[in-house]
Amino acid sequence: MNDLLTPVPPPGTLLPVCGDSGIPVLGHTLRYLRDPLAMWTDRYRRYGPVSWFSSFGRRNVALLGPDATEIGLANRDRAFANGPAWRQLIGPFFDRGLMLLDFDEHLRHRRLMQEAFTRDRLTRYAEALDTAVAHRVGDWTPRTGFRAYPALKTLTLDLATAIFMGGAEGATAARMHQVNRAFIDSVQAATALVRVPVPGGRWWRGLRGRRDLERFLRGYLPARRAGDGDDLFSVLCRVESDGERFSDDDVVNHMIFLLMAAHDTSTITLSTMLQYLGQHPRWQQRCREESVAVGEGVGFADLDRLTSLDLVMKECLRLVAPLPTMVRHTVTDTEVLGHFIPAGTSVAMSPHLNHHLPEYWPEPGRFDPGRFSPERREDKVHRYAWVPFGGGVHKCLGMHFSGVEIKIILHHLLHRFEWTVDPGYRVPLDYTCLPYPKDGQPIDLRHRRTEG
Repeated sequence: MNDLLTPVPPPGTLLPVCGDSGIPVLGHTLRYLRDPLAMWTDRYRRYGPVSWFSSFGRRNVALLGPDATEIGLANRDRAFANGPAWRQLIGPFFDRGLMLLDFDEHLRHRRLMQEAFTRDRLTRYAEALDTAVAHRVGDWTPRTGFRAYPALKTLTLDLATAIFMGGAEGATAARMHQVNRAFIDSVQAATALVRVPVPGGRWWRGLRGRRDLERFLRGYLPARRAGDGDDLFSVLCRVESDGERFSDDDVVNHMIFLLMAAHDTSTITLSTMLQYLGQHPRWQQRCREESVAVGEGVGFADLDRLTSLDLVMKECLRLVAPLPTMVRHTVTDTEVLGHFIPAGTSVAMSPHLNHHLPEYWPEPGRFDPGRFSPERREDKVHRYAWVPFGGGVHKCLGMHFSGVEIKIILHHLLHRFEWTVDPGYRVPLDYTCLPYPKDGQPIDLRHRRTEG
């Protein structure tokens, strides 16, 4: 069915939003889970940058392409809020995380949290990451068909725990496996088709995971409050601005969200980088030569010398956006590109689509890190053509930390290993939560050959 979202109020100078509902009840949900890029591309070609669609029995508006995305993310008229939209998807599991706060409250919390991501702190995080990564990747056992994704996910959770929490003293490997499972269950619950806590169901597992994460963090909270550590957990316990400090609940809520974001999104990008570097040995060797020139140990200042690795990271963030769809909610009537959108409307934007539009990216499906080189800078054709970290006041606060972590991990892998991936391999991504390879991202991993 092709009809209008809502009538346009007088004087009728704005355009209505056209769209379709998809299949009964589920709307376009299953289509999105199968292939979000195909779904968004089809809508963009059929309806243009603004259209409505149904999902989970609700009508939503899609803002597609860089121009519409800019209006939604820049939010210059303050018509769009984050909280109500994200709360529908992940609220019970990541409620009160920074991404779910809005306007003045969001700015207050963000100002406090920025103290944990200054350049001085990033320098110290890099030093700690370098030591931790060197130790942990030494435990990897090279083999044919090495499953990179689960190995990377374990690694990034260990790093997030070590760097953000100052360690998890007393936690066994089995307990950390439970924590990782709790994060997975909480994230996957966002796309549960049955959104009530039926025992054994995805929503039920997500609620159980959230409770487990709270117990885990609250167990360490008193010691972090009383200590003088330099980890993120300790900093959030002590940070103060204009007499304001975070409550215990604030600290726990922010830590759950940040720990999830710090290891899930980085894992996706690292996995993508291993795939494409395995399929493009010349780029792998180019990156390795720069890492070898830096030396095995790497500090924050050294990362600027890993220019090829930076290009590869940006291209992989383009090819597989860690957050393929971003949502907002209109808190007042507004217009986007001449289309009327009423208050109370859930809105979806797709960085993943923007990253694959041939109008902005020549041969968008091709791996080509040179797109981001100073001579080409294809990402500059539109400021919202490449938005892996979002935009506006909600742009990812941890984006620089993420870049530091990813580069340090790849730097050490390039020093220790070589790997190949079949050039014809196409990763089977699962979009039931954040994208991840259903087959574990197999690579043929071996120790690096060195001269002498």
